[in-house]
Amino acid sequence: MVRDGDEVTVEARRMPAGLDDRLQLSERVAAYVREAIMVGDLRAPEYIRTERLATQLGVSATPVREALMILHSEGAVRWEPRRGYRVLPVSAQDVADLFAVQAFIAGELAARASQVLTEDEIRRIRLTHDELEAALAAGETERVERLNHEIHRAINRAGGIGRLTSLLNLTVHYVPRNYYGRVEGWAQASAHDHADIFDALGRRDADAARTAMVEHVEHIGSLLAAHLDRMQAFDRPEGEQASSSTVS
Repeated sequence: MVRDGDEVTVEARRMPAGLDDRLQLSERVAAYVREAIMVGDLRAPEYIRTERLATQLGVSATPVREALMILHSEGAVRWEPRRGYRVLPVSAQDVADLFAVQAFIAGELAARASQVLTEDEIRRIRLTHDELEAALAAGETERVERLNHEIHRAINRAGGIGRLTSLLNLTVHYVPRNYYGRVEGWAQASAHDHADIFDALGRRDADAARTAMVEHVEHIGSLLAAHLDRMQAFDRPEGEQASSSTVS
């Protein structure tokens, strides 16, 4: 991101390939801006200019306007007449709340998955994790993220497709997946935190699966909070300095 006064210019590039191309274009733009906010590249009180962002992303202004309206409804940005859309503050509590909700739902789905996953399905999940560890060793962070997503999707889908997974999706889209390599420790956490989850799934231990998944998601949240804190991206009272606090 390049800053010019109180405006922000997104570094010129096309839509990231990692964004789900099954989404409508406006939703993909919203995901792009949402992730930039959650990783600290866009921050309050900067303004996002519709036409400028459209040019930088190589899209028309219409999906950008629709995307910013989506983000306005979520409370990520606010429309200000004659000024445009202003990025709203993100606090450490926002991150803590986001990942607390995500951890609760993911934990419940893991507990349910432990009772229904077959031995063959668990074996395939473990094989995917072996690929993830190899990708981490090779420094392929984008592949680590993709494989991590496959693992969590397999567990979540086994836990049941319904309102609970829909609620999980509402929180997951605030996780900046396309910046995976930027958040220190995320790739390593994906490789190292899964062992307890897999062991619990293999034992059909619902309580242990729930606990292991909750701890994993909360760990991921703490790493994002630490990243945003280092970036001094959190909203703070005037004069307060960045700290080393993390979400727990």
